[in-house]
Amino acid sequence: MAGKHEKRLAAPRAIQLHRKEKKWSYKASPGPHPHERAIPLALVVRDYLKLCDTGREARRIIGAGSVLVDGEKQKNHKHPVGLMDVVQVPATKQSFRVLLDRHARLQLVAIPDGEARWKLARVLNKTTVPGGKIQLNLHDGRNILVPKTEYKTGDVLKIELPTQKVLGAHKLAPGNLGLVTAGAHAGTIAPIRGVEVKKGPYPNIVVLNRDEGEFRTIKDYVFPVGEKAADVKLPEVAA
Repeated sequence: MAGKHEKRLAAPRAIQLHRKEKKWSYKASPGPHPHERAIPLALVVRDYLKLCDTGREARRIIGAGSVLVDGEKQKNHKHPVGLMDVVQVPATKQSFRVLLDRHARLQLVAIPDGEARWKLARVLNKTTVPGGKIQLNLHDGRNILVPKTEYKTGDVLKIELPTQKVLGAHKLAPGNLGLVTAGAHAGTIAPIRGVEVKKGPYPNIVVLNRDEGEFRTIKDYVFPVGEKAADVKLPEVAA
């Protein structure tokens, strides 16, 4: 049981879930997003979108290919859905993007059809492959080959779904807007002031501005989302 399910009390804090209503919940399968930052697709259908009342009904809906994740049918009810993924339900003509609220919880935000045709993906690292091309490894498990090294680690690509064509990019650079994905300022979008490069084992630091003054967080927590305006709109939640 423990390998296939997990207790609700032990479910990742990023999932918005009633912890004490029942004992067990779904456990996300290994996949493009880490377990602690992913929602099993069955919970998306049943608990987030309220398309059904039971897990059995959720599994039937997903098994029938009625739910798209990033433009493709996803029939695994434990598929991990994470930050910036696009979830579509063609039968109801609904589209959603997975984003963070200011409590660092994953939320689904309704988006128009035009916005469902692309997503943002952060460059985690890059490698050179045979033939001289560069392979970009993205935060959602994707690998994209590009002919030149115009993108750096920490930059964010705007990619077309489901073709993975690169439509543009947001640099991790001063003046651009960054979404903080973890830490005390999670769920905040703020202008990037600069990047402080640290020596040794210490992580690089990004300085951001906000109305109350500047704040700092580690580089891995900053997800560029735009230049003058953000490409995404964060969910509004009660304090």
